[in-house]
Amino acid sequence: QVQLVESGGGLVQPGGSLRLSCAASTNILSFNAMGWYRQTPGKQRELVATITSGGRTNYADSVKGRFTISRDNAKNTVYLQMTSLKPEETAVYTCNARVGISNYWGQGIQVTVSS
Repeated sequence: QVQLVESGGGLVQPGGSLRLSCAASTNILSFNAMGWYRQTPGKQRELVATITSGGRTNYADSVKGRFTISRDNAKNTVYLQMTSLKPEETAVYTCNARVGISNYWGQGIQVTVSS
């Protein structure tokens, strides 16, 4: 069974930066893609960024130029570097891994952007 564990969330001021980590229990190159989602209560879960096993990245339009998804294959870890954070980006951020028809999810971590 695949387990994903996020870390690095917390409180940050508007305009600040935060780096999220997602550590997987298995070789992350075995996944077709990994990504980060975020969700605010009462709103749809939103895809923030993805990275394929081949290293191709994709971002939501709203975060392009500010967020960077990356990985450390040796550590089986995917990162999300977030900069210039906005209050409306306060959400629970969840790591996802996809392989075939299967999706695996982390527990989610809170990111709060507030002064």
